[in-house]
Parts: sequence; C-alpha cells; structure tokens
Amino acid sequence: MFRASFSRWLVSFKPLPVAIGWPERLRSCLGALIGIAFTGGLMFVWLGNDSALPLLVAPMGASAVLLFAVPASPLAQPWSIIGGNIVSAIVGVACAKAMPNPMDAAPLAITLAIAGMFAFRCLHPPSGAVALTAVVGGPGIHSLGYGFVIAPIAAQSFALLALAIVFHAATGHRYPHAPLKPKDAKRSAAESAAHGLQSFTRADLQAVLSRRKEILDIDLGDLESLLAEVQLQSYVRTFSGLSCGDIMSKPAISVPPTASVRAAARLLRRHDIKALPVVDDEASVVGIITRADVDNSIRRGITRRLSAWADRWLSGRQQETQTVSRIMTVHVSTIADTTPIARLVPIFAAHGHHHIPVLDSKARLAGMITQADLILGLYQQTELQNGTA
Repeated sequence: MFRASFSRWLVSFKPLPVAIGWPERLRSCLGALIGIAFTGGLMFVWLGNDSALPLLVAPMGASAVLLFAVPASPLAQPWSIIGGNIVSAIVGVACAKAMPNPMDAAPLAITLAIAGMFAFRCLHPPSGAVALTAVVGGPGIHSLGYGFVIAPIAAQSFALLALAIVFHAATGHRYPHAPLKPKDAKRSAAESAAHGLQSFTRADLQAVLSRRKEILDIDLGDLESLLAEVQLQSYVRTFSGLSCGDIMSKPAISVPPTASVRAAARLLRRHDIKALPVVDDEASVVGIITRADVDNSIRRGITRRLSAWADRWLSGRQQETQTVSRIMTVHVSTIADTTPIARLVPIFAAHGHHHIPVLDSKARLAGMITQADLILGLYQQTELQNGTA
C-alpha cells in the first residue's frame, strides 16, 4: 500500500506536456534574448561600465520568462512587474535597514513582500527575488539605500517591460493581455445557453475557484472563454459530417474594389450585415470591408476632406470619390466550402474573426459564414436529429 502510494506520488513529478508549438517557443526565446540584451545595454549607456550599480539584477531574468514565455498570465502584466518589483524593493530595503542580520531580515522581507503584492494586486513571483536581493545583495546594494528602488529595480523593470510591449506588437502577439470583457462574456454565455452549448456562468466559475483555495494562473474571463470554446468544440465534433458549404449564407453580398464607400455603407444597412467581401471581376476575394471600416472612413477627417474639396474646386479638378479599395483589409481569412465545420471553432474563437468568406472549388466567393451561422446550423442539425431519433 505504501509503496503504491509512494510510486504514484513520484509519478506526479513528471513534467507536464507543453501546449504550444515550436514557433511560439522560439519566439519566446528570441524575446527574452532581445529583452535582456536591451535592458543591460540601456543600463550600460546610462550608467557606464564603472558604475557601482549592477547593470542587470537576477530577478529580471525571471521576469523575462513571464513576459515572453507566458505573456497571457495575470502575473506577467505591466502592473504586476512594475508594482511587484517596486513594492518588494521598498520592503526589502526597509527590512535590511531594520535588521542588520540578513538571516533575520530575509524571511521577513519575503513575507512582507508577498503581503504587499497581494494588497496592491501586483503579484509577480520574481519580485520575491527583488526583496531578497535588497537584503543579501552585499555592501554595494546596501549602500544604495532606497535608491535601490529607482536604480536598478524600477529602471530595469520599465526597460524590460517597454521592450516586451514593442516585441509582442511586432510579432503579432497580444500584450498587455486584455481578457474577455464581462459584457461580451455575458452575451456569449446567453447565446450559447440558448442553444444548449453552455451550462455554466461566471458566477459558477467564481464559486468553484473560491473553494479551491489556491490561485490559478489564468484570468477568469480567459478561463470562461476557454471552457465555452471547449464545449463548442465538443459539440461541433458530433456533427463532423457537416461542411462549411452546408451552413454558409448564400449568395454572399459583395462589392467590387471600385465601389464607393458610401455605396458599401448603403449595402451594409440594407441587408443588415456587418461585413462585405470585396471581389474582382472573376469573383475572387481580394479584401473585406466591415461596418466599422465604413463608419470610421465616413467620420474621419471631415476638415481634411473639406480642404481637399476646396483645393479641387479652386484648381478646377473633379472631386474624387473614395473607394472601398482604399480602406479594405487585404489579408482575408477564407475557408473552402468542403471544410468540416469543426475547423471554424479555432478561427472564430482564437483569431477573433466574426465573418469568414467561403470559397468554392475554383476559389471563387460562394458564401459567408458568421458565428451566428455556425450556431444556427448546429441547432438546426440537433433539432433534425432529435426529430428522427
């Protein structure tokens, strides 16, 4: 009995599988490389090689792991790194001054740093090392006093964070991580519940998490969205015979690139739709224009357009009409009409798309699929199956 329990306990130490692919892993490594190099280089330019201040402190390495490897973690957000490091630095310096013996000051510094981070809602694991560094960093660190909070801690934290924001933006990654908005989560839950896709609410999640008595390293909105997506994926899997061509809206309303923006706006209003594919003479999709694109174009730059009109009137030139080709999105996600609908779930959920043009075997526009089309198709198929059961 003991040996079996001990063996199961040892097996629990095995590493968990990593859920991201190699391109994302390499991107994280590259980000950490650039981030630490930038932070150290900036400190060198600012302080010079002869400075008594460390150009890099060890906690920045741990912060880089969070910022670049798990940027969606609540522990890796801007306020966590800045607030956590500054609070812990202040606590560490205060404990080092109050208690000359590092072995007495170190445990108290870590304890108070954690309490301070909880109080200011800026929990950041590497900040524990910041508090410890302030206590056991040696005479050079101790001589800085509360200056240790400004440089190196605050300076290096801001530098690393600034680089992380730029790097994630340049590589198409979302940071700072914006969780699902509560109103969007409630609307998604209501829509899904209406079709039997979701049986839990955010209040249910909060109740369960409060009973666990531990912190899960995931935002509540992300968790809710993830569980809803898993339920939808499981539901969709039962209808593997359905293809995108079976549930798409057809014929798709579209416009040519030469159509005016105002003509596109009239089409969107008339058919009460949110997006229009832009197609060429051969019905190939060359772009997409949304209601938001049209509204922004009409509202933007009234003064600039009046000035341009006045300039054309004075010069005798004809007034130019703005076409959809100027404001359309040219990189369009499309899907074939023969694609199983299970492929739509990650496109809608993970990539933030709300409408996908559907192409036929000759790569011509055949229809459009929205999230509503997907849910309606699944609902109708369920009713059909229940009626024949």
